[in-house]
Amino acid sequence: MLIPSIDLKNGKVVQLVQGTRPAIESADLDGWVSRFARFRKVQLIDLDAAIGSGSNDALVQRVVPQLPCRVGGGIRSISRAREVLDYGALAVIVSSALFRDGQPDLAFARSLSDAVGADRVIAAVDSKGGRVVIRGWTEPVDVTAAEAVRVLEPYCGEFLYTHVDREGLMAGTDLEAVREVAGATTRRVTAAGGITTRAEIDTLDAAGIDAVVGMAIYTGTLAIDGSEL
Repeated sequence: MLIPSIDLKNGKVVQLVQGTRPAIESADLDGWVSRFARFRKVQLIDLDAAIGSGSNDALVQRVVPQLPCRVGGGIRSISRAREVLDYGALAVIVSSALFRDGQPDLAFARSLSDAVGADRVIAAVDSKGGRVVIRGWTEPVDVTAAEAVRVLEPYCGEFLYTHVDREGLMAGTDLEAVREVAGATTRRVTAAGGITTRAEIDTLDAAGIDAVVGMAIYTGTLAIDGSEL
């Protein structure tokens, strides 16, 4: 399944290269919401909240009732997870809060799962240089994505794996790395980071892996014509 992404920064829809360099910026949030209205899932990320530089919460609240959203960015507490779910999000994407002192924080993961239900938690295990990175991909921890999913599996319903090394480059993702993560868990895995072509999406879909796509859609490189719904 193709899952389009809406990334928010400074009140606008953006696409970043490697999570840092702006490549696309649009003030037409409503236009993108309308364009994605027929999709079964949409990924909505508050980038400012993810790195702790601000918040686009008013926009999150505006979008969630209109789209079947999985929402991430700055969700570091049970109370915030509940708040976003109360907006109407299908699930929350949690990253930084699942790691502490360089390792998975299983106590928090268990508490979050107990509080909101594991099926409503998507654990993000984003990888750069072979290690999980948190806090908007700025801080590496001492585990690989495959190691992280093995221990976090009981506390979430799904994993989001972003191959940051390819993010925004539109050069294709690392399918072998995605397969390694998927092979380490019985939970569903969604892949992101560099996915550009219909062939990649179909290859992932055949393996039971969903694909989050951003840059390729926003640049028009990948046409969304309804066949992916």
